[in-house]
Amino acid sequence: MTLQVKTLAEYQDAYQKSVDDPEGFWAEQASTFQWKKKWDKTLEWNFKDPDVKWFVGGKLNITENCLDRHLADRGDQVAILFEPNDPTTPNTTYTYKELHAAVCQTANALKANGIEKGDRVCFYMPMVPELAISVLACARIGAIHSVVFAGFSAQALADRIKDATCKMVICSDYNSRGAKNIPVKKVVDDALDMGCDSIETVFVHKNTGGEVEMKAGRDKWWNEEVDAQSTDCPAEEMDAEDMLFILYTSGSTGKPKGVVHTCGGYMVYTCFSFRNVFQYKEGDVYWCTADIGWITGHSYIVYGPLLAGATTVMFEGVPTYPDPGRFWEVCDKLKVNQFYTAPTAIRALMAKGDQWVDKYDLSSLKVIGSVGEPINEEAWHWYDEKVGKGNSPIVDTWWQTETGGILITPLPGITDTKPCFASYPMPGVQPILVDSQGVLVEGNDVEGLLCVKFPWPSMLRTTYGDHERCRMTYFSSFENLYFTGDGARRDVEGRYRIIGRVDDVINVSGHRMGTAEVENAIDEHPNVVESAVVGYPHDIKGQGIYAYIIINEPVEDEDAFRKEVLAVVVREIGPIAKPDKIQLVSGLPKTRSGKIMRRILRKVASGETSNLGDISTLLNPEVVEEVIKGALA
Repeated sequence: MTLQVKTLAEYQDAYQKSVDDPEGFWAEQASTFQWKKKWDKTLEWNFKDPDVKWFVGGKLNITENCLDRHLADRGDQVAILFEPNDPTTPNTTYTYKELHAAVCQTANALKANGIEKGDRVCFYMPMVPELAISVLACARIGAIHSVVFAGFSAQALADRIKDATCKMVICSDYNSRGAKNIPVKKVVDDALDMGCDSIETVFVHKNTGGEVEMKAGRDKWWNEEVDAQSTDCPAEEMDAEDMLFILYTSGSTGKPKGVVHTCGGYMVYTCFSFRNVFQYKEGDVYWCTADIGWITGHSYIVYGPLLAGATTVMFEGVPTYPDPGRFWEVCDKLKVNQFYTAPTAIRALMAKGDQWVDKYDLSSLKVIGSVGEPINEEAWHWYDEKVGKGNSPIVDTWWQTETGGILITPLPGITDTKPCFASYPMPGVQPILVDSQGVLVEGNDVEGLLCVKFPWPSMLRTTYGDHERCRMTYFSSFENLYFTGDGARRDVEGRYRIIGRVDDVINVSGHRMGTAEVENAIDEHPNVVESAVVGYPHDIKGQGIYAYIIINEPVEDEDAFRKEVLAVVVREIGPIAKPDKIQLVSGLPKTRSGKIMRRILRKVASGETSNLGDISTLLNPEVVEEVIKGALA
C-alpha cells in the first residue's frame, strides 16, 4: 500500500521529500501497485503546452489494483455496502470477490455489445452499485466512462454525449430520490432525439421496475445482458497515460469542459490521498455521501477506497428522507468510521434542529470531512460539536474536478484544524500565491491567487477534444503555473483559506455553475433580450444564483414570467441551475467596450450598495440606481 503518515513528523518528512525529490517520492508510491510493465521514466512535463506525463511507458489496469490484487487477502471483505433510498429495504453488500465477478460479467456484456478500448460510454444513473460496477467494467476493458449527474436536463445530457461522441448510454428506468420516482430513461430518450448519432446501444438497469418505452434494436435490459456473461474477463493492458474517464465541469464560458483523467497518475494519487486524508484502517467503514456524477464520487466513493481495499458505502437517498435524521441514522446503523459530506448538507441539517442528530449513537465516527466549498465557521462548529462530539477531527478538503484528488487539507489527528481553513498541502502538492501580475506573494498573513507550481500525478491532462481550451483555462494566466481560479489567504502559520472563485463561476451547493452557461439558458426564453447572472451569499447553498434580466415586451404577470424562465433553465441545464432570484431591469451596467460590470451586480445582489466604486466611466451609469432600487431582498 502507498505510504500513510501517522505523525506530524512523518507528514513533515514526507512533504519535504516530495518537494526535494518529487519523482523519487511518487515512484516509491507507484511501486506499491501491480503494473503489467514498469514505467521507463517517472515524469515528463511542461506547463506551457501543457504536456504532463506520469509513469511514462508504464502499463497497468486500474481495476486489477481495485479488485484482483485484494482477492487473496480480502476476497470475503465487504467492498461496497449499499444503503438504499427506502430505509425499510435491507442493505445490499458486495464482497471484493463478488464485485470482481460482477465487474467481469458487465465488462463482457459491454464487449458483446461492441464496446472496445477507447470507446466512450455515458452514464445517467442513480447511486446504486450497478453504476460503480459498470464504471469499473469500462475501465476493465479500456473503455472511457463519462458519468453525467442524473439531475441534468435532456439538453445538457445530449451536449455531453455529443461532445464525447459516446457509443453507449447506461441508465436506469427510474431513479428513487426521497419520495420521488424520477423517469430518467425518458430523459435519455429525449436527449437521444437531439441528434446523438454516435449512440448505438442503451443499457437500461431495472432499478424500480417502472414502465419504460424500449426502442427495438437499441435499448437492452442491463440485467439480461450482464447475467448471461462469464465471470472471467482478463483486464485490458493500458498505458499509464491512456484516458480513464471524462468528467464535464462548468467553466466561465457557456460550453461545459470535458476534463480528462488518465490511468496511472490518477490511480496512485487517489489511493495515496484517500489513505492519508481519512486515515483509513483495516476494518473501517467509510462513507462519502457524494454522487458519482461528480469528481468526489469518482475519487472517493469508487477508485480511492477500492484501491486501498476499503469498505465504501454507497447511499441512494437524500439527507432529509424520510426525516432529517437519515444521515445520522445510517452512521449509527452501519457504524461508520469516516464520514465525508458537503457544507450544504451540514447547513441544511443544522437548520432542522439538534434533535435529529442527538438521538443517534455517533461514537463510531473517527474522521468527519467536508467537500465542495469552504465550510463556514458556524457550520464547522456545529459539525464538530454535534456530529463529531469534539472527538472526530474535521478535514475541510480543497480540490477540484481538474485536480483529481484532494490537494489541501488537514490530516486528522496529525495536523491541527482551524475553522474555515483548508489548511496544509498534501505531500507532493506545491501551492503558491501570486498577485494579478503573476508575481510571487511571499511570506505569511497574505492574500493572492492560488496556483500550483509543480505537477502532481492526478492532475487533468487536457479538456476532451480541445487541448487549447485546457491551456487557455488553466495555464495561460501565469507562466509555468497551474491557475486554480481561486483566491486564497495564507495565515501566519502557513495554513491556506480558500476565499472563492475569481472567474465567472458560481459554487452552488458545491456544484460549479458557469454564469455564461446559466445566461445562455435564460436567453433561450423568447422574451429575454439579455441576462446577467451572479452569485450571492446563501444561508444553505453557500452561494445562490441571482439573475438580472432585460425583457423585450412588458409582462403582465411577473411571477408567471419568472416561472417560465425557471422552466427554460431546468430544460436546458437542470434544476441545480435554477436562479434563486430574478430581477427585471431595463439595462445592465456596462463598460464603454460593452462588458457587463458584474462586480457591481454582485455587490447589489449581496446587499452591499454603499460602496460600488467609481461608476462614472460606465456607458450607462444611470442604470445602477435603477438596479439598486429594484434589488430583491
